[in-house]
Amino acid sequence: MDKDKIITLLNKDLEDEHGAIIQYLSHAYAIGEGEMACEIEAIAREEMRHLDWLAEAIVELGGTPSLGRGKMLMEGKSVAEWMENGVSLEEGAVAQYKEHIKLTQDPKIKRLLRRILSDEEAHHGQFEHFVEKVRQEGTKDLRGTRQDRMAQILNWGIEHEYTVILQYLLQSYMTTDEEAKKQLQDQAINEMQHLGWLAEKMVDGGGSPRIEHTEVDRSTTTGDMLRVDIKTEQEATVAYDRAARETEDSDLKKLLLRIRDHEIYHAEVFSDLLKDEEPPD
Repeated sequence: MDKDKIITLLNKDLEDEHGAIIQYLSHAYAIGEGEMACEIEAIAREEMRHLDWLAEAIVELGGTPSLGRGKMLMEGKSVAEWMENGVSLEEGAVAQYKEHIKLTQDPKIKRLLRRILSDEEAHHGQFEHFVEKVRQEGTKDLRGTRQDRMAQILNWGIEHEYTVILQYLLQSYMTTDEEAKKQLQDQAINEMQHLGWLAEKMVDGGGSPRIEHTEVDRSTTTGDMLRVDIKTEQEATVAYDRAARETEDSDLKKLLLRIRDHEIYHAEVFSDLLKDEEPPD
């Protein structure tokens, strides 16, 4: 199998990891606080590591990581059905990784896929356990139908955070500047925290998080990446500040101001990186 075919194969795996992350986070947020929600979020974090490993392998082979979102099983009216969907999704992942291990002869890629396969087999067993646990404990979907201005603000924030997570991760894979790579990954992790905080606040307030993203910038040079990111962070700072002044919910105001301050920090970090990237006059 030539490099292009391996890249295509790995991007299929990456897209499915992406889909699994969003499926599992959506269900973890919907059932609120508790041991099982934490365990599902932990599985999602393992899928994030898989995505990262796959993206790095794709770049090493000369490819570009896909931002597509693969298979998701979001049907089901009960939490037990969601957990059954997790079992089914992991069954598909196990079968796909086994197939891809057979298809590639690259020993390094085989080793990576076997490592990921081990996790997916464990996840399959965990979701089987969750099915039984939910049936015994009667875990419920805590999401509501709230669609007022508060819900609009939170869903805007979730959309923004999801978008910049993908943007910063892609940039971190594609840049050749090691310090920029590190900082982009660090800020992406911080944006993941923001998404979680906003989604949890949405459920607590009687709403339903909408985890979708807008267009992701695909600049090809580090300087262009950073210029776009600075502008994005500055616009987000203004939006979060405006939203905080608009809400009368003191807890939400504190959350929005905290995220605003983080966005200011991100813009300053990216500005320093850009100064280093641009030669002096």
